[in-house]
Amino acid sequence: MNIHYLDNSATTQVCKEAADAAYRMMRENYGNPSSLHKIGIQAEKAVEEARGIIADSLSVQPKTICFTSGGTEANNTVLFGAAQALKRRGDRVIVSAIEHSSVYESAKRLSELGYDVQFAPVTEQGIVDIDVFKALLTDKTILVSIMTVNNETGAVQPIERIAKLVHKNCPEALFHTDAVQAYGKMPIRPKKLGADLMSVSAHKIHGAKGCGALYIRDGARILPLLYGGEQQKKLRPGTESAPLIAAFGAAAAAAVFPDLSHHTDQIKELNRYALDQLQAIDGISVNSPIDALPYIINISVAGIRSETMLHHLEEKGVYVSSSSACAKGKRSYVLEAMGLPDDRIDSSLRISFSRYNTTEDIDALIEGLKSGIATLQKKQKPSP
Repeated sequence: MNIHYLDNSATTQVCKEAADAAYRMMRENYGNPSSLHKIGIQAEKAVEEARGIIADSLSVQPKTICFTSGGTEANNTVLFGAAQALKRRGDRVIVSAIEHSSVYESAKRLSELGYDVQFAPVTEQGIVDIDVFKALLTDKTILVSIMTVNNETGAVQPIERIAKLVHKNCPEALFHTDAVQAYGKMPIRPKKLGADLMSVSAHKIHGAKGCGALYIRDGARILPLLYGGEQQKKLRPGTESAPLIAAFGAAAAAAVFPDLSHHTDQIKELNRYALDQLQAIDGISVNSPIDALPYIINISVAGIRSETMLHHLEEKGVYVSSSSACAKGKRSYVLEAMGLPDDRIDSSLRISFSRYNTTEDIDALIEGLKSGIATLQKKQKPSP
């Protein structure tokens, strides 16, 4: 059976360039980047080359890039590190109601620790309500974190506008954006967007799991989560995972950024092809906004619970998700925040593309959905 993998927002297949880079670092260039001998210096050089590639992809200086274990660690470092560093200036932290769980749950923990945490509501399209957001900004605000692209619906937030509001009304506050789902799929430049801090991850762009990066504007101060050695200016001590970092650099350099516009056009065409067929099927509703990032389509299939349809598609070789992979099947608080009715939330599926997907994958998805609707709705209908 052919595999039609359409869950790329959860993770992507590691590209050959990244896999080769990781293998070389594990088998040939295996030194500790902090060691002072030749083998260590060679490993350090590879780490710094990758740091330069990631920095170039964001149009920032390499010294502003701190490698992490992924987006979750980067986001946690920001939420807790910035809140602690700035607590003498105020206690208000603002995040949106649709943030990734690594921000959402961190914000809830900050609230438990006594910070004044505010969850900015969103519109029916999943976009931060700007008027309400402005009203939340006070002179006690020390940190704002709004994601660039939502991981469940693909909704693109007006980050540049939000950043300007933050810096105008709360000049002492730091503004962070979780750009994990945007990185490698649309042009993002922290300086242009007005972001003081930005999180990105390797395994969403065909790098290896277990590696991410945090951009920290020069002069922005946050405290570390971990304590130990001198690595990465002591913000993220511990031996760097040179194989994963090298793979991250290789994925960014060889697989994505040299021709980002080409990949974007390819995905837009695939998105249009998918939407045309999805919207022609009775009982399917599209939950993603019309101007969502084309890599993600969130739908609901009337009368069929998400998990039931997910496993039906799996039997056909088609792989999608029921919400964020990190939620592990729990009900989507993102769709709840958008005001969707319970039946739409309970029957939602996320379809997400990569540059390796083709129309054949979409055809398999459509065939699987149609057969699922024909058979599963009958099974799930209550007896009269």
